[in-house]
Amino acid sequence: MDAVVQRARKGTRVGIAITVIVPTFNERGNVEELVERTAAALVGRDAEILFVDDSTDDTAAEVERVGSTASIPVRVIHRSANTGGLGGAVVLGIAEAHGDVCVVMDGDLQHPPELIPAMLDRFAQGDADVVAASRYVGGGDSTGLGTTLRFGVSRASTWLSKAMFPRRLANATDPMTGFFLVDRTHLDVAVLRPQGFKILLEILARTDVRVAEVPMEFSERRSGTSKASLRQGATFIAHLARLRFGKMSLFAVIGAIGALANLGIMWLLTVAGMPYVWAAIIGAETTIIGNFLLQERFVFGDMRTDARGVWARFAASFTFNNVEAALRIPIMVLMVETWHISSVLATAISLVVAFFARFLFHSLFVYAPRRDRRRERAPKADTAAQRIIRAIDAEAMRPGEL
Repeated sequence: MDAVVQRARKGTRVGIAITVIVPTFNERGNVEELVERTAAALVGRDAEILFVDDSTDDTAAEVERVGSTASIPVRVIHRSANTGGLGGAVVLGIAEAHGDVCVVMDGDLQHPPELIPAMLDRFAQGDADVVAASRYVGGGDSTGLGTTLRFGVSRASTWLSKAMFPRRLANATDPMTGFFLVDRTHLDVAVLRPQGFKILLEILARTDVRVAEVPMEFSERRSGTSKASLRQGATFIAHLARLRFGKMSLFAVIGAIGALANLGIMWLLTVAGMPYVWAAIIGAETTIIGNFLLQERFVFGDMRTDARGVWARFAASFTFNNVEAALRIPIMVLMVETWHISSVLATAISLVVAFFARFLFHSLFVYAPRRDRRRERAPKADTAAQRIIRAIDAEAMRPGEL
């Protein structure tokens, strides 16, 4: 947290039982109504409202102004660096909440605060750790999505998520909802690695929690603009793949894309009359750079903060991949000349063989945390072989449904 501003009416109340967490990004126009309606819904309950704000406008100042006269405590945490996007804001809110019962809702008033009592009553039955407000359970309504396209995207995303996690999402009709209650005592916040805005999916996929639902009428946005975009969609797909298959499989997907691009470039150049060796070199250099950019964004994004600088990472990755290519291409030539197989097939075989070496090098070296100089003299607890085995176990096996 680079910059934090916290303010609470009537002082800090450690005994608060319920915290309503509202992640915001330029939602100034909604703050006053949201606080009034949420406070009214929580009358008689020991509760607070915690805004986690990533805004570039004066939303945080508006929260402080409204909170100074609100009937329940209102706090705001303003982040100057929105690590993890909306999901990261929610995780921070859960960690900083005064109450163990956390209700998460958007700041655009599409989530009706009047539903919070029903969520609390459902939680009080004692058979659920998470209570989600669902647009798709009986009595729910998704009209607020607006266009048919947005409704279709929402449903397709839900079906895809449930198909990827058939057991963990068996009782969730709307794992993409941003309006839910969670018992913080049943969460290990440290294991959450949110990317984008689908934080409930992250919680359900990474933790063993019991889920219940209440129907929600999804309202239309009052002010501000939607944060949904093609970029958010790509982030969702990448994060879903990471959740289900782990880093190694996502690394493999990008490697497969690079391999296809490599083969395509090589084919085009050989068709144009270029010798296959030079075509292979050009294809390799192009895809080495492309793969690095994709890995930075979608595979190792959560490790960049603690790793070396981007140019050092690029230099290490580029050097290793070129050394690997320098060894791989002569082997490919040997296969072509000795086995008399297609140069494209030989390249494909060599790329598959190189996959594990690339993954382990990037996981253990390129994106390794920078050394703490205070610990440089400490004895090394693990051998290189142990670190490799642990890396394979940690990255390839989490958090799938075994």
